[in-house]
Amino acid sequence: MKIVVLDGYTENPGDLSWGELEKLGDVTVYERTSLTDEEEAIRRLEGAEVAITNKTPITRRVMDSCPQLKYISMLATGYNVVDADYARERGIPLSNIPTYGTAAVGQFAIAMLLEICHHVAHHSQSVHEGRWEACADWCYWDYPLIELDGKSMGIIGFGRIGQQTGRIAKALGMKILAYDSYPNDAGREIAEYVDLDTLLASSDVIALHCPLFPETRGIINRETIAKMKNGVIILNNSRGPLVVEQDLADALNSGKVYAAGVDVVSTEPIRGDNPLLTAKNCIITPHISWAPKESRQRIMDTVVSNVKSYLAGAPANVVNS
Repeated sequence: MKIVVLDGYTENPGDLSWGELEKLGDVTVYERTSLTDEEEAIRRLEGAEVAITNKTPITRRVMDSCPQLKYISMLATGYNVVDADYARERGIPLSNIPTYGTAAVGQFAIAMLLEICHHVAHHSQSVHEGRWEACADWCYWDYPLIELDGKSMGIIGFGRIGQQTGRIAKALGMKILAYDSYPNDAGREIAEYVDLDTLLASSDVIALHCPLFPETRGIINRETIAKMKNGVIILNNSRGPLVVEQDLADALNSGKVYAAGVDVVSTEPIRGDNPLLTAKNCIITPHISWAPKESRQRIMDTVVSNVKSYLAGAPANVVNS
């Protein structure tokens, strides 16, 4: 059986092994495949029964051109790059990785918040540049330093990752508010569920951990920002299009929003004209919340398990059944 990994580099830049997958068939791993040239994907999938992809699109045309393709597994949770409905019509199961980075993504949200509160990297760099040695006083700071104890964090989307972020923030002494369509007892142990307007008006920090649905696209916009406290901090390491970026940039530049930390943007890689690049007090990281080695190993393990389940005739984690 031929197995093709279309874009394996971000999952495994060299610190993991494809060995367990290679036990299941003839495996070819491409570091990257064009996101726009369907012909390249078609050529690479020639003769493959199993396709594994992260961000490389597998479209209707790709599937029509690869009649031997019988199974697709994602290297991620999201599967919008695959025409899932057409795969179902063709009888091709599509599996995803349902959970792997809960701890890592929650940790990263708090890391962005702590960097905003203390600017650790900036102050360390200033010391290395000699400023402390030359300072007339025994200490200095270039930004307001913020204590989180007693402040409120509002979390929009309170599933596994939202709850993980809430647990860490609660351990820092924060009060947790949550907005979610499906309140549950596990969430109630961490947070108080409230409606969206209450969360917006009451939170010192707002963290986004909701999926990207039509109703959540642009949920952070000029109107919702106007309902927030002056000086609020906004965190997004969920999905870039949850935020209307020009509206957030305007709010940062006006001071309505004190600071933002984003690990995702509307178009990735980020484009040079993204307004957040020139906004005040905006930390931007290159979509790495998910990327600790431990999380990527879980992805690898689940992909192998997905392929094994397919070979056993009972595909697992299928999203287009």
